[in-house]
Amino acid sequence: MTGRRRMAAAALAVATALTLAACSGDPAPAPSGAGEPPTAMPSAPEATAQPSDPAAEPTCETIIPPSLVAEFQGYGMTAQEEDFRVGEHVVDGGLQCTWGNHDVATDHVQIYGWAPIDATRAVELQAYLESQGWVREEGEGVVYITEDPDFAMTVDEHGYGMTYAFGDGHVLLADTRQGLALVTWR
Repeated sequence: MTGRRRMAAAALAVATALTLAACSGDPAPAPSGAGEPPTAMPSAPEATAQPSDPAAEPTCETIIPPSLVAEFQGYGMTAQEEDFRVGEHVVDGGLQCTWGNHDVATDHVQIYGWAPIDATRAVELQAYLESQGWVREEGEGVVYITEDPDFAMTVDEHGYGMTYAFGDGHVLLADTRQGLALVTWR
């Protein structure tokens, strides 16, 4: 294994460990096709961080915890910032961040996103995702829409792949449902 691959693998292991450490909560059913129901799922994302400046704009370095940013950077990872997308639909004012070593062709990346959203647009995008075969679950005031586990490239220990969490005035994105706990910008 090359040094860069080892570094990417180590970064993925750190991110996974941080994700698992950040997650706790009540049991929730697994999406259809994912096998046995999970024993525990993370609770609904809580507003754990607020910008100190109300006029501040979210960035790839501020939507996740500073300690995670430092870990990623310590492994030579950087963030590639893009528009927040739900399929071909762009959600204005949001961002999607892909953390990884972008000098190396690899699928060892972490994805986190945040966008403001009103209730009408949230319902539209949820319906769009469901029409594309994504799985809907609701809990604790949050609507989770997860990719079909049969087609997910990466899944967490409960079988959940890429997941959107539609909350009050915002939508979050992570490459696994457990990863949503690391998106702390609200």
